[in-house]
Amino acid sequence: MKLLLPLFSVVLLYSCSEPKKPNTGIEIYDTDIEEIIDVTASFEVIADSIALPEGPVWDDSNQRLLFVDCLNDQIMQWTEKKGASKFIAPGGNTGYAPNLGQGVLGPNGLVIDNEGNLLVCQHGDRRVAIIENTTSEKPSYQTLVDNYQGLRLNSPNDLVIGSDGSVYFTDPPFAFFDLSNFSFVATEMRELDFNGVYRYNRKTEDLTALSRDVSMPNGLGLSPDERFLYVNSMGAPFSQSTPKIMRIDLSDMSQSIFFDGEELSKKYNDGTDFDGMAIHSSGTIFTSGPGSLLVISPEGKLQARLNFGQITNCTFDAKENYLYVTGFVTNPKVFRLKLKS
Repeated sequence: MKLLLPLFSVVLLYSCSEPKKPNTGIEIYDTDIEEIIDVTASFEVIADSIALPEGPVWDDSNQRLLFVDCLNDQIMQWTEKKGASKFIAPGGNTGYAPNLGQGVLGPNGLVIDNEGNLLVCQHGDRRVAIIENTTSEKPSYQTLVDNYQGLRLNSPNDLVIGSDGSVYFTDPPFAFFDLSNFSFVATEMRELDFNGVYRYNRKTEDLTALSRDVSMPNGLGLSPDERFLYVNSMGAPFSQSTPKIMRIDLSDMSQSIFFDGEELSKKYNDGTDFDGMAIHSSGTIFTSGPGSLLVISPEGKLQARLNFGQITNCTFDAKENYLYVTGFVTNPKVFRLKLKS
């Protein structure tokens, strides 16, 4: 027995110090990204059975993740202690504006502005609004912007706040998307003949169309120095264009293709498109795209692929300790991944 105890201790010590195995869902193409991504970290499911999760944003003052369920027209919340629960409903379709009456009419993008207000892109109401009364029973909304030069917006989709308080948002026509045949409907309710990328100056109340040329704009993000605005442009079946990330230089409003996803779309053909994105403080772009979640350097180099399955969007917490990811209707979950601090 005396001989076996030291041997057992050695075996126990060895088993406890055995290195973690890499997460097979993480593919690294540039080892520099391992300064941010821990290849041994696991994909953790923090919410499940959400019909269409989208629009994640970290609410640091309340230590919670907010996200939406587009199809059930509600805003959800998740905390470490209580898990996921309904926060606000209705969140995107209150009868404020005409729409198809069915389809993707709920809330989408969420953002917390520099004063702590919660802003939401409302597909059904076709506006960007401030949530004034955050109760599920009687939520109330203040319209921030609902028209461009007197013409009602299509259906604002995603948004981001600049350091000066400006609101950048995309305006694809998902208020007119028929889920039954998975196509857009031509209707007189649509007043604009383009899908815009906008900047709203809250001080002057001026709305500027930064681009009318992005075929199907969706998620967007600002570079850390706020010189560049990155805009995801969706491919088929939502547009006749190829999936790509566009970059708008805000110093002169020139735009260019930052990352072309055509080859990845052919390779994976998994139904995930360039939908939502989040910009890390390093300038690295984390975005949904062909193959699930793509990690792209500020120079446009694909550095990693994180295979969560079909997804819509992502965000970080305030300290960038975690990456939060929302799934799609075929993958109705919310995930998180521990990052290197």
